[in-house]
Amino acid sequence: MADTSSLPIIWSIAGHDSSGGAGLSADQRAADAMGAHLCPIVACVTAQHSSGVEAIFPLPLNQLQAQLQALSQDMPPKAIKTGLLGSVDLIRTVAAWVRQLREHHPELPLVIDPVLGASAGGAAFSDDAVVQAYRRELLPLATLITPNRAEALRLLGKPARHDGNADELPYLASLLRSMGAQAVVITGGDAPQADWAVDWLDTHHAQGWLCSRRVPTRHHHGSGCTFASAAASAMAQGHVSADAVVLAKMLTTQALLHAHEAGHGPGPVMAHMGQPLGPLPYLGIGRALPWQVLHGDSSGAPLFQPFEPPADGLYGILPDSAQLDAAAQAGLRCLQLRHKASEGVLAHIEASTHACIQHDALLFVNDHWQHALQQGLQPELKLGLHLGQEDLLALDEPARQQLLAARGRVVLGLSSHSAWELARAAGCGASLIACGPVMPTTTKDMPWTPQGEHNLRWWTRHSPAPVVAIGGLLTPQDIERFAACGPAALCVVRGLGQSDSEMRERVPPLRAAVRAGRARGLEQGARPRRGLDLPQPVL
Repeated sequence: MADTSSLPIIWSIAGHDSSGGAGLSADQRAADAMGAHLCPIVACVTAQHSSGVEAIFPLPLNQLQAQLQALSQDMPPKAIKTGLLGSVDLIRTVAAWVRQLREHHPELPLVIDPVLGASAGGAAFSDDAVVQAYRRELLPLATLITPNRAEALRLLGKPARHDGNADELPYLASLLRSMGAQAVVITGGDAPQADWAVDWLDTHHAQGWLCSRRVPTRHHHGSGCTFASAAASAMAQGHVSADAVVLAKMLTTQALLHAHEAGHGPGPVMAHMGQPLGPLPYLGIGRALPWQVLHGDSSGAPLFQPFEPPADGLYGILPDSAQLDAAAQAGLRCLQLRHKASEGVLAHIEASTHACIQHDALLFVNDHWQHALQQGLQPELKLGLHLGQEDLLALDEPARQQLLAARGRVVLGLSSHSAWELARAAGCGASLIACGPVMPTTTKDMPWTPQGEHNLRWWTRHSPAPVVAIGGLLTPQDIERFAACGPAALCVVRGLGQSDSEMRERVPPLRAAVRAGRARGLEQGARPRRGLDLPQPVL
């Protein structure tokens, strides 16, 4: 049995759904699936079935207070999620408790699912006073809020509707953030698009369209509750809101894939403990849809040329053309020129091109991709471009279009350090995605915690493109450990040495380590661990 003592505690303050589809029932399934311990705190009791809600009974205030007081003595939360609250007094009470808990734990996440109506229809969930209470009391405290379009419009005092121009959602999200919410995702599962479920994500770390293919089912009861509870569970485990939303979308897709009929109306979504999350969504750049959505096909194959992993599993990264040539002579057939200075870069690209053609090696050029396109498009050269995500985001629109236009001729590698960066790399249709740093590294100063074997295994399982491991891999022992996690290749920087003799001496043990690691193998990771080293609530 799992050691449940290590599970983070989340409080869900929400409604009880007598049909078992939404509310606290869905919250419980989502938290279980995400590896969190849920405390279900009843704020409302509903009389409902699969076709609608017949009655709502907000609990007396003293009954909610008693639940919160009891839990605070023994099971304080690492995150709080709210669902159906049902009255102004209940909303005010929840807000007061959040403020009280944050006096000692200022980083305590609050995820608000503003349940203002039932998708199946029926009894009214809220009136104008309740909406105003959300705006005054809870939005200024929200770490993350997860409305659909209609709920976002109501919170902003506009008529609720489920359709409209997609360009409206970024504007609505920015208004909600201006009202105090730290992060907003406006979900698009209720929108009329046929092929894609498209959400707008607006957080401190990432913004953009988050897209996953629609699951062809009419059974979606509880999907909003599942999404918000999954995000709260991820945040209780230390994930920032951008990563939490990506993981929540994956879990909600899994729950939709396992939805079943129960009654005459839409049946419940079913998140399952111990099952893999659903497919990784695509994250776009700016306000454009992900390239994979705009230009990809139903197979999900990367847009750029396929990456053929080297047989020996080694990906050498060198600072100049002389060391790259030495690595090619030592037998490496996947090489990256990482020459950071602009001065002399054309000469280094030209010399590296010659070395890789001579040794039939794949050449990646880091950062200086436009120079590489000018110099390196020789028929006999296998050319790759590699970009960090900061460099990718810094490209203007003409540069993005130039890069995208080269997709039929080059291999594209993109770096990723978190779930949202993995989703963005996948959304760009990258040929390969680098996961790092897998170990502590002094090559770069970064805010990312080492991914470790656990996260690398998760990357290799969920990435739609081959994954390469990078960061801190110096010795054969390091290589063997991480080769067992299943990456297509392992990047070696300082571990190769600098001289011809050092490389000839070091490459054979590194190759042997790859073989030993691959032969051993490791179980795939179920959920990723947090990637940013941020302050956590101390309980």
